[in-house]
Amino acid sequence: MFENFMFAINAIVPIILLIVLGYFLKRKNIFKEDFFRTANKFVFKIALPLLLFCNVYKIKDISSIKYDVVIYSCIVIGIFFLLGLLTVIFIPDKKKKGVVLQCIFRSNFSILGLPLAKALGGASGEAVAAIISLFTIPLFNILAVVSLSIYNDDETKKVSVKEILLSIIKNPLIIGVCAGLVCLIVRSFIPVNDLGIKVFTIEKDLYFLYKAVSDIASIASPLALIVLGGLFEFNAVKSLIKEISIATIWRIVLAPVLGLVGAVLLSRYTNLVDFKAAEYTVLIALFGSPVAVSSAIMASEMGSDEQLAGQLVVWTSILSVITLFIFILIFRNCGLI
Repeated sequence: MFENFMFAINAIVPIILLIVLGYFLKRKNIFKEDFFRTANKFVFKIALPLLLFCNVYKIKDISSIKYDVVIYSCIVIGIFFLLGLLTVIFIPDKKKKGVVLQCIFRSNFSILGLPLAKALGGASGEAVAAIISLFTIPLFNILAVVSLSIYNDDETKKVSVKEILLSIIKNPLIIGVCAGLVCLIVRSFIPVNDLGIKVFTIEKDLYFLYKAVSDIASIASPLALIVLGGLFEFNAVKSLIKEISIATIWRIVLAPVLGLVGAVLLSRYTNLVDFKAAEYTVLIALFGSPVAVSSAIMASEMGSDEQLAGQLVVWTSILSVITLFIFILIFRNCGLI
């Protein structure tokens, strides 16, 4: 029990410390808010895409990709979206409905989920997370736009199908994963020498490029977490307690419970999926992570309740530390991770 407890501690506490560091650096005015916002752009547009590229590129063979976990993840996210539609019926303000709905199904997988998957599952968990991100990041973006559009009466804030597709194509995270996938496919056609080694690889023949990309990728997760802490704003609003409570409970309790229990039951009692430790670690990170930081930005741009969206980022991030620890401990004690 003590060993499992320390496993959960070692997975969660480093993430917490980096977030706390970011908050401390801002509170002490060591870095101003402008720095964190600029760093956030760097993480989103450069560092994280390169990290995702490296993670996909490191996969040995495209045939090793497990599509059952990808399909399961996408189906469950879709189910959360439908359940969210039923949940927001009880929220009268239309501008708040879309924000709460987005919180229910959309996790912060790209920033907090990826380092958590690596901490729990090592290289194998990191590889599975990279593949899942290729499918879940576009799905999150599509459903987020739909969520904020259907509860928006402002025609100037409506988003067309064309704009949705363009935003997906231009998404830096998706570009990073797709670039890695292209390299992975191309690599499968490169011949091998007498020793069974590929005659050309980026890490061997273009080492200077691979090293530069790898170095930038290595700072993506820690910098993203520090920035997340630096952007925290604790200005709780009493009038939003109901919406914050509903959305937070859904995001960090109901979503992971439903997603993880379903995964375990399907894997144990059916032949539909076959999940191992690497898949479970990624599913914990995918379903148990707080709402995406970008959800607040998107809410602002599309005329929804930006204040509520910002509060949900803060409170799901803080409280998910407790729930993630519990889920990790349970899965560890059950021998699943």
